[in-house]
Amino acid sequence: MFQLKKEPILVHVFVILFCALCIIPFLMVVAVSFSREQDIIKFGYAFFPRHFDLTAYQYVFKNPNQILNSYKVTALSTIIGTALSVLIMTMIAYPLSRPQYKFRNALSFTVFFTMLFSGGLVPSYILISQYLKMSDNFWVLVVPGLVNAWFIIILRTFFQSISASMVESAKLDGANEFKIFFRIILPLSKPAIATVALLGALARWNDWFTAMLYIRNEDLLTLQYLLQRIMLNVEILKSGMLNIPGGLVGKIELPQETVRMAMAVIATGPMLFVFPFFQKYFVKGITVGAVKG
Repeated sequence: MFQLKKEPILVHVFVILFCALCIIPFLMVVAVSFSREQDIIKFGYAFFPRHFDLTAYQYVFKNPNQILNSYKVTALSTIIGTALSVLIMTMIAYPLSRPQYKFRNALSFTVFFTMLFSGGLVPSYILISQYLKMSDNFWVLVVPGLVNAWFIIILRTFFQSISASMVESAKLDGANEFKIFFRIILPLSKPAIATVALLGALARWNDWFTAMLYIRNEDLLTLQYLLQRIMLNVEILKSGMLNIPGGLVGKIELPQETVRMAMAVIATGPMLFVFPFFQKYFVKGITVGAVKG
């Protein structure tokens, strides 16, 4: 009789505690966003609002058209940028994974070298704004981050794990490199592609620095940069209260902590719904990229 091996209790306890450490802070952020500012100042953070209040969300959505437009810009730049990025990086990684490609060592070194050194912010800004003329253009949110050297290495490593006999069999059947790439390699590489797509989408969704540098058109502001501006405006107004006559200080109330938490909920909400679709591929994709050299 074989006995099933029991999982150590400590493993379950560790996983439960780790999950709790990940979930509890987010639940507190949600609770604080629905709380009154006075309760936060007086009693501190709590898991349940003492008084349910929507003031923070009303302040953030004071101009709903601008918020919705920023959502649209961010969503489009994330979807288009991620799709183009995955396509380009897989097409770079595939020849690097083929031993028959005689320039793969030189190209691999070139890709790796970009992880060690970069041109810097000033040359990048001059190139994008003056030579490429992409300032105040939607494509400035898409094009500059299309290629990531680390993602190319992950994809190359995964492509190398695919049996070479499948490629040779396809060639014997008359398939060219494009058919092999799109009909064999890509369908078998869903874990790696999903991993790269998820990490790239997260980076694009949370990017506010690019919009701050290159975007002046209000219609092209990304969600993250717009929320940054709202928070900065709140902090400026709160600091300006010190110069207001004492009789008016108590009549003017601007939420700060609750607005901060509301913005966190608004910014992270959509990606929480996207992650479950990538979850089953994520662990396998990132593991293969880390194990093999």
